[in-house]
Amino acid sequence: MIEKVIKNYLDESNLSATVYMEQPKIKPSKFYLIEKSGGGLTDHINKSTFIIQSNGTSLYEAAELNEEIKAVMLNAITLDEISKVDLNSDYNYTDSTTKTYRYQAVFVVTHY
Repeated sequence: MIEKVIKNYLDESNLSATVYMEQPKIKPSKFYLIEKSGGGLTDHINKSTFIIQSNGTSLYEAAELNEEIKAVMLNAITLDEISKVDLNSDYNYTDSTTKTYRYQAVFVVTHY
C-alpha cells in the first residue's frame, strides 16, 4: 500500500514536525497531514496523488514546513517502490475562519 510506504518514509526522514494520516484529536503546534486524494493505473503503472498539509503556529512557520516537506518528498525517488515524484502545486491554504495557518503541497507519485 503506497500510503504506508509514504508515511513510513516521512516518519524516518527526521522532519521537524510529526506526520499524521488523519486530523489528530489533540493538535500539536506544528504537524503534517497527509492524504491520498486519488490514483490511477495506466499500462500497469500506478500513479497516486498525495496532498500534504503543513500546519504551523504562524504563516511563516507553515511556509517553512512546506519547503521542508517538498524537499523530502521529491527525494522519495530513492525508494525502491517509487519511480517518480512530481510536485503538482503548492500554495497557502490558511483557514481564515479558524486562523489555522497551513500550506498545502500536491504531489503525483508514480509507484510499483
